[in-house]
Amino acid sequence: MAGVLNGFAVIVVLVALGWILARTQVLGHDARLVLNRLVFFVATPALLFDSLARTTLDQVFTGVFVVSAISAIIVAVLYTAIARMWLHRPASDLVIGALSAGYVNSANLGIPIALYVLGDLGFVMPLLLFQVVVLQPIAIAVLERAQSTGPGSDQPHADGGALRGAITAVLQAVRSPIVLAALAGVVMAAVPWTLPETLLEPVKLVGQISVPGALLVFGMSLYGVRILEAGASPRREIALASVLKLVAHPLLAYGLGAGLLGMQGHELLTVVVAAALPTAQNVLVVATRYGHGVLLARDSAAITTLGALPVLLLVSALLA
Repeated sequence: MAGVLNGFAVIVVLVALGWILARTQVLGHDARLVLNRLVFFVATPALLFDSLARTTLDQVFTGVFVVSAISAIIVAVLYTAIARMWLHRPASDLVIGALSAGYVNSANLGIPIALYVLGDLGFVMPLLLFQVVVLQPIAIAVLERAQSTGPGSDQPHADGGALRGAITAVLQAVRSPIVLAALAGVVMAAVPWTLPETLLEPVKLVGQISVPGALLVFGMSLYGVRILEAGASPRREIALASVLKLVAHPLLAYGLGAGLLGMQGHELLTVVVAAALPTAQNVLVVATRYGHGVLLARDSAAITTLGALPVLLLVSALLA
């Protein structure tokens, strides 16, 4: 438990430092953009490749992946069902809310928490691949269909547009440097030999930038954010997505892990921590691309990010 609390303390300090850097502008106005690009395109891919290249496949695809995938799908379906009956929103808005409730921040926050709190990256890569190769394409297919069947669209091409959108989403996901590095790492984990240490060591060194860099960027992103603006933000949808993300999702993961797969100890802690991660920023990217649920995605990410820390501390206190 002391180790878990120490891990969270490290995270909080670096996030706070990022907020201070953004407030003081000591690194300039473009510091967040530059640092984010460094983390996304260079450091995080290096970290994932180095970590996975040193493992085997049986250490990657475990029950953690099963629980994370099933719980995310159930939460997304729950949001869709409740919001459809309660708020009568169109499919395009429902899918953004469903993503806000079930699509977790497995990279920017998942990796630091996995390393500092859990001590390994075991759940990050399978969860990352499931989200960007399965969950996100499904959501984009729904958005493409809604767009193609909207006013002025040609109905017969609706299914083709949805299929093209899903295929495009998969191709875009695979081209992501993080996913490419993860896939390359899986290949190295599958083959019966490992790369020489002289080749892996520079990759490892670059990868060490990822965790502190991601936490600094995260802290910078919290500065100056205005959430839940009266008359603008869809507060009921945000509340529903946030409650499902921070409460229902971890509880579902606990029930599936302990009840269905008989998980205990560190393995059970891992699946619950993974489920308690906040809404991913990728949801906002998708919402902005299709012009639906932008404020819902933005404010849900902000609220669940702020609320995730006490939830994760509670989870650690109960299960660590």
